[in-house]
Amino acid sequence: MSASHLPPDWPIALDQSVRLWLGGRYASGGAPWAVMELGAAASGLARRLEAVGAGGLVPDAAEATAADEFVHRGMAHPVPQPAAAGAGLADVTVIVPCHGEAAPLARCLAALRGPDVVVVDDGSPDPQEIARIAADHGARLVRHDANLGPGAARNTGLAHTATTYVAFVDADCVVTPGWIEALLPHLADPRVAAVGPRIRPVPARRPTAVAHHDAVRSALDMGPVPRIVRYGSPLGFLPTAALLVRRSALPVGGFAPDLRVGEDVDLLWRIIAAGWHVRYEPRVIVGHEVRADFGAWARRRFAYGTSAGPLDRRHPGRPAPAELSGWNLMALACWAAGRPRLAAAVFATSLGLLAREFRAARRPGWLGAYAGLKGLASDAAMAGAGLRREWWPVGWAAVAFARRCRLARALAVCALAPAAWEVLRSSAPHGRLRYAGLRIVEEVAYGSGALVSAAVSRRWRAVLPRLRPWGLRLQARRKRPAPSPPTT
Repeated sequence: MSASHLPPDWPIALDQSVRLWLGGRYASGGAPWAVMELGAAASGLARRLEAVGAGGLVPDAAEATAADEFVHRGMAHPVPQPAAAGAGLADVTVIVPCHGEAAPLARCLAALRGPDVVVVDDGSPDPQEIARIAADHGARLVRHDANLGPGAARNTGLAHTATTYVAFVDADCVVTPGWIEALLPHLADPRVAAVGPRIRPVPARRPTAVAHHDAVRSALDMGPVPRIVRYGSPLGFLPTAALLVRRSALPVGGFAPDLRVGEDVDLLWRIIAAGWHVRYEPRVIVGHEVRADFGAWARRRFAYGTSAGPLDRRHPGRPAPAELSGWNLMALACWAAGRPRLAAAVFATSLGLLAREFRAARRPGWLGAYAGLKGLASDAAMAGAGLRREWWPVGWAAVAFARRCRLARALAVCALAPAAWEVLRSSAPHGRLRYAGLRIVEEVAYGSGALVSAAVSRRWRAVLPRLRPWGLRLQARRKRPAPSPPTT
């Protein structure tokens, strides 16, 4: 077993996805989701964490390894203490890439009080104004004569810094006081390479429908729940609009300079692939100015989608919109084709096989059935999201022909049911009908960008579902010790 990497006296809290079974002998949850058998120390810690709730508790010495494993698997999250940081603002340089209007940059720099700041002017049309604003706020300025893109601008900023940690902040962001000090303690864990705050929209100066929509559902807002960032988990990436990074964890070359969008996803996937942890800390909030113009907002969503092809070239198969079980896909296909009995038979067979695998490993068979049911629900939701985004031509054709064709009707239900539930649960200040309309535009714009990107790059795998192999989803903690931090 490996020694604990968590700083001493650090509380941890159980992830909200975790469920304990049979008195804590088994646990389900984590990132990615799995069923795990717990040893005596881990079981006792899990029960205590469940009892105290979100506030968490400090594991005792006998539970240190179990706590470390819970954090590694995303089944628990640290509640870092300020005294654990071991670093301060003098150890951080903030890099602000900018291009275009100067007013957002002025607001950004006005909020960045304390740390050293490097502004990288990425070929702005009015460099004198950018230089004046940087000088007024005491920031160092580096300029590109031509626009090279956000990744190249951040790399230039890195080349002009030497501190242990760097913070990337986009020029249209407004940080809150103490945000770096609140994120730094996460980096006291030597496995953590980067940590990002929650990014919330700044109230728009021009209250358009799009601005109201972004206030409720911003593409940069990863939600209120702390998570470990990992491919195949509920949170697969973080935006670098605001991100604190350990310099030694950055891959050689930093950001991919040829990526105009998706450069943040690529960087974090490479960091995670090297064995590092990346954390999301929603208790720290950074503001982000929204696009109030409908055209600019829709074009930006389209641009996000165009990262699919280039990302698939660098990370084959990972940008796929869904990863589905072959069994579940077969069951859903039978149901969509109007063969509910056959669909039930296929799914029952898959549950039986999974339960048998669990029993063969001397585990409760009903836990295997539970894992199968949860997997089916997850796969149905992913298929529905794909029909509204990357596969939207199929999804909306199904809606159009729902009255005439049983298959189209089934696909329409799969696509629209989750979306309808989201609309009903939303607190849209501009009305649910307008919210629904903008959600449709948002998803079609993103999906169109992904389809165009796949066609141009000839990487159709980026918009097609992946099939995951059927396998045992039960994991024994004692057989999978948490890895040591990567060497730097």
